[in-house]
Parts: sequence; C-alpha cells; structure tokens
Amino acid sequence: MLFNSINFALFLPVVLTLYWLLDKKKLIYQNSLLLVASYFFYACWDWRFLFLLIFSTLLDYVTGLKMCQANNQKIKKFWFWLSVIINLAFLGVFKYYNFFIESFAELISHAGLQVNPWSLKVILPVGISFYTFHGLSYVIDIYKGRIKAEKNFIDYSVFVSFFPLLVAGPIERATHLLPQIKKKRVFDYRKSIDGLRQILWGLFKKIVIADLCADAVNTIFSNSEHATGSTLVIGAIFFAFQIYCDFSGYSDIALGTARLFGIELLKNFAFPYFSRDIAEFWRRWHISLSSWFKDYLYIPLGGSKGGTWMKVRNTFAIFIVSGFWHGANWTFIVWGLLNALYIMPSILFNSNRHHLDVVAQGKLLPTFREFFSMCLTFGLTVFAWIFFRSESLSSALNYISNICSPSLFSLPAIMPLNLITLILIFLAIEWIGREEPYAICKLGLNWPRPIRWSTYYMVVLAIFYFVGPEQKFIYFQF
Repeated sequence: MLFNSINFALFLPVVLTLYWLLDKKKLIYQNSLLLVASYFFYACWDWRFLFLLIFSTLLDYVTGLKMCQANNQKIKKFWFWLSVIINLAFLGVFKYYNFFIESFAELISHAGLQVNPWSLKVILPVGISFYTFHGLSYVIDIYKGRIKAEKNFIDYSVFVSFFPLLVAGPIERATHLLPQIKKKRVFDYRKSIDGLRQILWGLFKKIVIADLCADAVNTIFSNSEHATGSTLVIGAIFFAFQIYCDFSGYSDIALGTARLFGIELLKNFAFPYFSRDIAEFWRRWHISLSSWFKDYLYIPLGGSKGGTWMKVRNTFAIFIVSGFWHGANWTFIVWGLLNALYIMPSILFNSNRHHLDVVAQGKLLPTFREFFSMCLTFGLTVFAWIFFRSESLSSALNYISNICSPSLFSLPAIMPLNLITLILIFLAIEWIGREEPYAICKLGLNWPRPIRWSTYYMVVLAIFYFVGPEQKFIYFQF
C-alpha cells in the first residue's frame, strides 16, 4: 500500500477514526488497533513476508527478555549474538546472497575457472533493512544496559511495525518511540493540523517533483550512450531532486501521519541541499540512518578517539557499510567510498563539526561564500548520485565519460521548462522554511485565512493536476 495511493487515502481515515474512538478505553486497545492496522498495511505488499516480520519481532522480543533474565554475562552474550546473527542472516540471504555468490563466480572466472552459481529467486521483503535495524538497536541497547527489556509484546510489536515508518523509516530507537507507545495519547487539534500540513508537503514533493523528475531521469539514463554531455548533466541533477523529494517526501508523510496518532517520529531530513560541506550534508540527509551507524558502528569501533588513522578507518567503514546497506551492487559501495573521500578533508583537518547552524540563519540570502560552498557540495553530491542511480559500474563510468565530451557545451536535448520552474519554486519554498522542521511548517500562519487556505488549495490542485500512475518510493527497494 503506497502513501500516494487511493487505498491509503481510504485506509488512513478509517484507522484514525477507530483509533481516536478508543481514546477513552485502555491504552492496550489503541495499541492493538495500531498493530493490526500495521500488519494489514504490510500484508498488502505480500502477505507471505508478514510471517518474516512477526518472526523477527518475536526473536528480538524474546532475546530482550532472556538477556534481562540472564544470571551471568556469558548467557546474556549468547542471546545477544543469537539475535544479531539470525537478524543479519535473514538480511544477508534475502538481500545479499545473490550479490556475493555472483561476485565470487566472476572473481574466480578471471583465474580461468568456470562455475555455475546457484542464485536464489526470491523477492526482497519490503522494509527488511529498516525493521531489522529497529530490532538490532533494541537488542544492542539492552545488551549495553541502556534500556530494560519491554515485557508487553503488543507495545514492542508496535515499536517495530508501526505502519508509517515500517517500510522506509525513519529508523527509530526504542528509547525514543517505546515511551510514546506506552503513554496515554490525547487528541491534539493543532498537532493534527500540523501533521496534515506535513503530509501535504510530502505528497507535493513526491507527486509533483519526484515523479515528474523520474520521467526525465529514466529517459536520460536509459539512453545515456546517445545523449549529449549537457543532457546527461541535466539527468544527474534531476535525479538529485528526484531522490531527495521522493525519500524526504516519504519521511514527511510518515512523520505527519504519526503525528495524527499523537506520536512524534525522528526527523529524517533537514534541507540537505543547503549544506556547505559534505559533513553537514550527512548531518542533514537520512539522519536516522546516519545516527544509527554513528552510535552502533562508528563509536564502538573507537570513533575519533584513537588518532588520525582510526578516524580515517572508521569513517571509511561506516560509509562503505552505508553504501552496502542501500543495496547489493558495487555501485552503492563506490557511492559510499566517494562520500568517504569527500568527507576526508573535514576529518583530517577537524572541521567536520563546522556549520552546525542553519545556513544564512535569520537572513534572506546567503553570502557569496556560503552560496559557492552550497553549489560545490551539491555538485559533488550530484556526481556521486550517478553511481547510485546506475545499474552497474560500467554504465556509471560510461555515463561520466559521455559527460566529459565536447557535447557538454551544447544545448541539452531535454529541457522541460515546466519541471525546471517547479523545481525553482520548490527550492524557494524550502529556502524560506529552512529553519523549520519542514518547509511549510509555518508558511502563511500569520496570513489572512482566505490567502492561507488559497495557498494550500493551490498545493492540492498541483498534486491532482500532476498526479499520474502510482510510482513506488525509491527507498522501498532497500
């Protein structure tokens, strides 16, 4: 069930109405409804994989209890590693088995040995990377003594499978979400209106910007061998906006939907394309994943406390793992390596904690230096996105090679002025709202009501005008 579908438009009001009709009852009724709704939501993708989700939930729930009941560290460690290994094994089989077996076969073929690798014909369960990381963070936090095991199975199950975040995040922490699930929630009209406003902006980003960009991107990337260099540059830039508006649009809808139920999810994006360096970009892009890797990989590896070599090693480790997390393809690993190289100057010169504030805070326009820094960071990011979008390393290298040709200075063959205009309007709105949780959070709140509502109606009309066939969100494949 897609957020941008008629099915979800029918599903959400029904669940929301039943949910708030139960607010006078015991909390267990509301949470049970959320769990049933979440399982139904997930089963709409493929009901067979619902059993995998339930098994993963049971595994980590039991592991948490067993670790808290353990009489000694040895037993506690046994249950911890059992959960980690099984979770990663499921992720490895469904997501990475074919990649490893085919890469191995290709490697030994260079030595003159021919093998016929046995690959698995399985569909990647939607959201497996996300709910696996939910469970892993919970188990790790219990093992490290940060939290106690949750005894209520329904509450824990809602934490893992809460439908707004189930298939594409944000990646939640038990320390943040579980207390909200266990606490009585009261309907808040202002929060609900704010949630609807964020859903509206998320739908605009997905349907009006991302999906329109997708049409141009698919055309350009599928015909890259015959396109001019300037056209390929346009294609890479359009993909940068496609993936941002697609993924951050999903996150906006998820956060807004959760707010309708009285629950606040972790912020996942903070206007990353206004970043002044790569370190700032990664503090603002897919925040829940970046912070997950920092807390559960970078810091356990030693963080930045062991000198320059350790900082470099650990930085490359998290970016390579981050690339691999996105998909079983060498293109994602190269994408991760590129970003690690990009961030190296900040690591080596200890400037990675610069730019913690919002760019041009309190000002209408950035300085020339800030503008140049944002353009440079955006350009580096766009270059890396070419690998992310390409089907293979060879196609990515060919794409880049074709850019670096005399045709780079010719006029692009594809120049959709309507899409470029929409992107410029979108950027202007994002820039104006860059100090807020999301771009239109406070847009028009002080305007006269007719003007404010006219603005919202224009956004709604734009969504209905540009809506086309349902298109899945990009991050569903991860």
